[in-house]
Amino acid sequence: MNKANSLRRALTAAVPALATDPDKLLVFIDAGNIIATSAQSTSFDYAYTLNVMLLDFAGDGDIVFAALLQWVRANQSDLLTNDELRKAGISFEADQLTQTTVDLSIKLKLTESVLVTTDDAGVQKITHVDEPVPEWDVQGLVDPSRWTN
Repeated sequence: MNKANSLRRALTAAVPALATDPDKLLVFIDAGNIIATSAQSTSFDYAYTLNVMLLDFAGDGDIVFAALLQWVRANQSDLLTNDELRKAGISFEADQLTQTTVDLSIKLKLTESVLVTTDDAGVQKITHVDEPVPEWDVQGLVDPSRWTN
């Protein structure tokens, strides 16, 4: 599952405090499912909830969510374009620790497609399929390599 590390990199780039203290950013994969069919192909999808926790966070939450949404646009755009997923695909909780710090938990409902092919020699190749480019980004306006604020 590649999206967990990708989102970790995006948030670390956007929030300098996470780069200096990476132990304050935790990433968990919860409630995972494998979606497959009985077709001859062994390709499948991962479906899971990614739980991202920022511990003892004293920064600006707007920066976190702006970076998160930029990442979502490039990596799971259906969370923004699908009416049902927009309502529940991204959720969060915050526990106020002090006057200036919170533990922030963000949950995202993610999927990843995995293509499994076998060549003539019987060697299996496993490839993670890139997300489709959203209709509103056909000109490549969202640059996933730009994660700074």
